[in-house]
Amino acid sequence: MDSRPTSMPERLETSELAPVRRTAGVALLREDNSVLMQLRDNKPGLNAAGLWVFPGGHCEPGESAESAARREFLEETGYSCEKIWWVGSFSRPSDDRQVVYDLQIYVGRYDGVQPVRCFEGQEVAFIPRERASLYPMPSYVPQVWDLATTVLRRSLAGNE
Repeated sequence: MDSRPTSMPERLETSELAPVRRTAGVALLREDNSVLMQLRDNKPGLNAAGLWVFPGGHCEPGESAESAARREFLEETGYSCEKIWWVGSFSRPSDDRQVVYDLQIYVGRYDGVQPVRCFEGQEVAFIPRERASLYPMPSYVPQVWDLATTVLRRSLAGNE
């Protein structure tokens, strides 16, 4: 039985001419359902500048989305995810609408042991779900967070 969520944030209708960039990220959840978020730098031209997002980044040519998610997460936070599960894939336009991002999101459980550091962006922090509305973030983040929570709960219960 497939335990993946049946709904993802609405897919973007795009022109065939819009370049697509594959990206991958990890929603790292603690037992209290807080997720590790990264506050992006606030630089002109940077996508999601000054917003809280899941750590992640671009997939290299020939690199799987899972490998990219693990690599980017480690590069940005210093944390090595032991086990991650696929949450879903969806498309989002860049802020300037010149590029479409094909986002591949994975979820993992924080082990409570490894330190988490900020090697990219302004800050990383575990944010409680009930306080998410207090943080500026792209509109898709809360919905993906909830889907990630569902996937993790099912996966840890043995229903992968």
